[in-house]
Amino acid sequence: MIMARRQYPIGIQTFEKIRVEDMLYIDKTEYVYRMTHSDYPYVFLSRPRRFGKSLLVSTLQSYFEGRKDLFEGLAIEALEGEWTEYPVLHFSLAGGKHMAKDQLVRYLLFILKDNERRFGIESDLPDPNVRLLNLIRSVCEKTGRQAVVLIDEYDAPLLDVVHESENLSALRDIMRNFYSPLKDCEKMLRFVFITGITKFSQLSIFSELNNVANISMDEPYAGVCGITKEELVTQMSDDIKQLAGSLCLSPQATLERLTANYDGYHFTWPSPDVFNPFSLLTCLSKGKLGMYWFATGTPTYLVNMMRRFGVLPSQLGSVRAKAASFDAATETMTSLIPLLYQSGYLTIKDYDEETDVYTLDFPNKEIEVGLFDSLLPGYLDTAIDAGRVVVADMSVMLKRGRLGEALELLGKFLDTVPYCDNTNYEGHYQQMFYIIFALLTGYSIQVEVHTPKGRVDVVIETADTVYVIELKFNKSAQEALTQINSHRYAEAFAMKGKRIVKAGVNFVVNGRETALDWIVE
Repeated sequence: MIMARRQYPIGIQTFEKIRVEDMLYIDKTEYVYRMTHSDYPYVFLSRPRRFGKSLLVSTLQSYFEGRKDLFEGLAIEALEGEWTEYPVLHFSLAGGKHMAKDQLVRYLLFILKDNERRFGIESDLPDPNVRLLNLIRSVCEKTGRQAVVLIDEYDAPLLDVVHESENLSALRDIMRNFYSPLKDCEKMLRFVFITGITKFSQLSIFSELNNVANISMDEPYAGVCGITKEELVTQMSDDIKQLAGSLCLSPQATLERLTANYDGYHFTWPSPDVFNPFSLLTCLSKGKLGMYWFATGTPTYLVNMMRRFGVLPSQLGSVRAKAASFDAATETMTSLIPLLYQSGYLTIKDYDEETDVYTLDFPNKEIEVGLFDSLLPGYLDTAIDAGRVVVADMSVMLKRGRLGEALELLGKFLDTVPYCDNTNYEGHYQQMFYIIFALLTGYSIQVEVHTPKGRVDVVIETADTVYVIELKFNKSAQEALTQINSHRYAEAFAMKGKRIVKAGVNFVVNGRETALDWIVE
């Protein structure tokens, strides 16, 4: 018997639409009740993009508007007895990206006017902060109730200029000014909810509101966005079975594939396993695995910040840090860790209570592969598409234990790569080599691995083989191999019980031509 496939709310952020059209909805209403009945009237939540923040905001709007009919059968139905209706002011800053100062002011006036129109309020005040203050007062007077303010993606206007000090400062001042009335309106506000990706300390919502609760790392809200593994296996078992049929796998094997690709997020510790909802639902809808999160946008601001902090691709990945180091304000951060964590490229993987130190790493394969793939153009210039094909072919060669043939493919490819400036040094090729091999799914790759006798440039580990690789630049492959043997690098991996293959690799750059020379032992 073929099961009817239900409709997935991919890209749909309106709670009412999802409920009216009977789409899949993972019940998060218990969190809504908990938030709205806590000791904090101002709440901030940070989560990565495409993680369900806007849907949560829409759910809060329907709840505060007293739409009891939309919550039939959900957890909050048994918790809420009053269903009091409040005037809700909903501001989404998502449309405020890539704007200059004057454009941003006009955009703020536009979203204010949209809210004014909903309540029949006329205003031509030219200053966004004064107009927001007037709006809150006016709706309270018209309705006789406190207002609810929902601000979605508050940091959207700032993310793309976070690496530009002058532009960031100017836009930040505009946004600080816009949010400033929230403090003075405390008596007129029932609840304020703010979402974003990152944390900007200099904005008024953090520097002036002394009672804002940042619940981003609070254990009771670890699963407020995204889909937990428990929710997946209990509420979506039929969906897993349907995908299993498409993939010709067992339901258990399918769950393992989904876990490896889209699970692994933890926003506190301890925490349930959380899946990326956009990628998971898109996979279920299309019936195949894919890198869906990256397909919706490239992390331009992240690449720019990597350049600013001098972070190399090989330095991404596992890191140990105190919470203050990765939950820091974006514009005052001294490393890239806060942006990597808050944007969803790193997540919490472990916590040592004795030292109060967290271990952060890539959440899953989708993020690891997708991030390195987005960095590849910086090393391959216009040959990026051909490079991706070479990576796929090399993956097959390594799977068959044929490193020499994989390097031959790489060598032939490098002959076709256009010459780029600033590539005439060993580190450029080491990083390119690292990215290419990091894209080979199913393998572990490390660079500059410490051994008792020194540091190995690259170590690749497959299910049955450890490849120990030394890189040279305009020297010789034999010299690289000799270094492996003289320093006994391979001995450090003998206890793994796997076949060990040593390779000396030399990049030869002559004028505008690049070639590869290697020896495999």
